[in-house]
Amino acid sequence: MTTTDVAGLSRLLTAGEVSAVEVATAHLDRIAAEDGALGAYLHVERDSALAAAAAVDAARAAGDELGPLAGVPVALKDLVVTEGVPTTSGSKILEGWRPPYSATIATRLAEAGTVLLGKTNMDEFAMGSSTENSAYQVTRNPWDRDRIPGGSSGGSSAAVAGHLAPWSIGTDTGGSIRQPAAVTGLVGHKPTYGSVSRYGLIAFSSSLDQAGPMARTVLDAAVMHEVIGGHDPRDSTSIDSPLTGLAAAARAGAAGDLRGLRVGVVRELGGDGHTEGYEDGVLARTREAVELLASLGAEVVEVSCPSFDLALPAYYLIAPSEASSNLSRYEGVRFGLRVGDDGSHDLDEVMALTREQGFGPEVKRRIILGTYALSSGLYDAYYAQAQKVRTLIARDFTAAFTGVDVLVSPTTPTVAFPIGSRVEDPIAMYAADLCTLPASLAGLPAISVPSGLSEGLPVGFQVMAPALADDRCYRVAAALEAAQDAARGHRLLDELPGGRA
Repeated sequence: MTTTDVAGLSRLLTAGEVSAVEVATAHLDRIAAEDGALGAYLHVERDSALAAAAAVDAARAAGDELGPLAGVPVALKDLVVTEGVPTTSGSKILEGWRPPYSATIATRLAEAGTVLLGKTNMDEFAMGSSTENSAYQVTRNPWDRDRIPGGSSGGSSAAVAGHLAPWSIGTDTGGSIRQPAAVTGLVGHKPTYGSVSRYGLIAFSSSLDQAGPMARTVLDAAVMHEVIGGHDPRDSTSIDSPLTGLAAAARAGAAGDLRGLRVGVVRELGGDGHTEGYEDGVLARTREAVELLASLGAEVVEVSCPSFDLALPAYYLIAPSEASSNLSRYEGVRFGLRVGDDGSHDLDEVMALTREQGFGPEVKRRIILGTYALSSGLYDAYYAQAQKVRTLIARDFTAAFTGVDVLVSPTTPTVAFPIGSRVEDPIAMYAADLCTLPASLAGLPAISVPSGLSEGLPVGFQVMAPALADDRCYRVAAALEAAQDAARGHRLLDELPGGRA
């Protein structure tokens, strides 16, 4: 009962061939059996999940009209605020916090009838590319448990790839949906900035953070995107525009006809003269994916976006600067951890002690970096310059999209790297996001779709599109997915060690 995709589960549930309680129980039992080794979940909602599933079954038995997702389990990254459910953002400073309200995306999923399995592990405050920065535990890749599952949404990726959830919510600030999806053989989509509500997401970098789907198929990702997306008046950055046609685009793409589509291969992202740091197997799988798109009728051209080479330094000034502001609310007074409250310390000392014990090393590193970049006399030299680079990157995208419909690249330069291998080298860790950062800085939609294996580990292929053209991402990704599945005779996840769950 944990082997099928969401579309398949929906059909079984709707037809009454399986109950919501049976589906939930199967996933909960697998979590109990396997998650001790994987570390995907920080909190499991067993009792409430079974109660919610039983309510779905009762409503279906009574003849109530239910949506197609009623009874389908889901996992949420631990920064999606959920009423009454522990939500920590992977940090000790929020240990034990049970929010009094829910994020918009959590509410929309609940209204669709999905059943919450629990909260997944993550790099603390979404700061990391390996899920080794969690304050609670390290998460492991189901393909090779000595390797990372990506980050910061590594708990979400491990849960879905390991069949501990049929799909999950991740968040993407600089690549934290796409990169973990790539290294665990999943589909992960970063929506257009503002098209999915940020209300109730614990903030890292407010001009970059965006929630999105992580799933086993392109269609499943599109379906989830349609559920969580759309305008939200409680989010001042929410785009007041309807969000439709994503699942239809995925279904159309699966038909395999890309005639009339122009695909731009980004030279600066693993192209000629820009291969340093990219593994040969990743580049080979990327070339094969491009050739497959051409065989489906797409016209392929090379595109240069020179400002993309500056995306990494620009991001690591902008995001930490915003983080230094957002994380100032954790002062040990209003909520969360409070250290030194014994009457012997003044307020400033309580704040300092709380932050010293509550924040981990990577969070402290980025707060210090961001505060420095925003400081008097340095603002123009660092933060303001980074914002100018951000504008140049957006202009490169605009120029590219005058001649092509989508841009493509590897999702990440390497396959999953060994746990611990980059912990002492922040620059090497940050390089995992080289390919994902440009779309994040420009606020554009981008999807990672599996494109085969290199040395037995998954490789991701990235498709980027103009703002609000998320449907193009789903169309191209679905075409590639269908063609690759047909060529190998099965889905890539079926090659995961241990076989199907």
